[in-house]
Amino acid sequence: MKQLDPKQLTERENYKFLIGSIIPRPIAFITSISEGGIVNAAPFSFFNIVSSNPPMISVSIQRKAGQMKDTARNIKQNGQFVVHIVDTDNVEQVNETAASLPPHESEVDRAQFTLVESTKIAVPGVKESKVRFECELETVLELGGDENNAGCDLIIGKVLYYHIEDTIYEGGKIDPEALAAISRLAGNDYAKIGEQFTIERPQ
Repeated sequence: MKQLDPKQLTERENYKFLIGSIIPRPIAFITSISEGGIVNAAPFSFFNIVSSNPPMISVSIQRKAGQMKDTARNIKQNGQFVVHIVDTDNVEQVNETAASLPPHESEVDRAQFTLVESTKIAVPGVKESKVRFECELETVLELGGDENNAGCDLIIGKVLYYHIEDTIYEGGKIDPEALAAISRLAGNDYAKIGEQFTIERPQ
């Protein structure tokens, strides 16, 4: 078995081992608004559930050379954002939003997404998503990095409102096959939901 000390590896080497091992990862496609009123959109795969009481989610947004990404900066400034679940129907458009654009340009326009108003917050969502969560910022933690700059911004958001497409919702549950969520692997690779199986929990 290969044995490695993270302290002896570069940041990039650690990144590759983590994203290659912790798979599959759900993808949060996030819309936020800049100070200038531009709707920013970007995907993040360091994403998961924090709590169901109240409903909260987490997204870790990695910094580049110590600088906050637009999404993290927008969320910290105005405290609102929308999380969309990436699926087989919208993954190609979502991938377009990963392009590096200046803050005054909108990834929504590049990907030709359709903006829709939210119910509880000012940040719009995108129509081409079967599930979206309107969120408000609970807290943001600056983590990692070195003594001069953080390595990431860990965003904890409280879900204020759900939008769930009728075609995937039945009896209070979401049909995973109808949702057809896409997960992130390493490099340029993604995965669809594969074979499902059931294991009962022990009493």
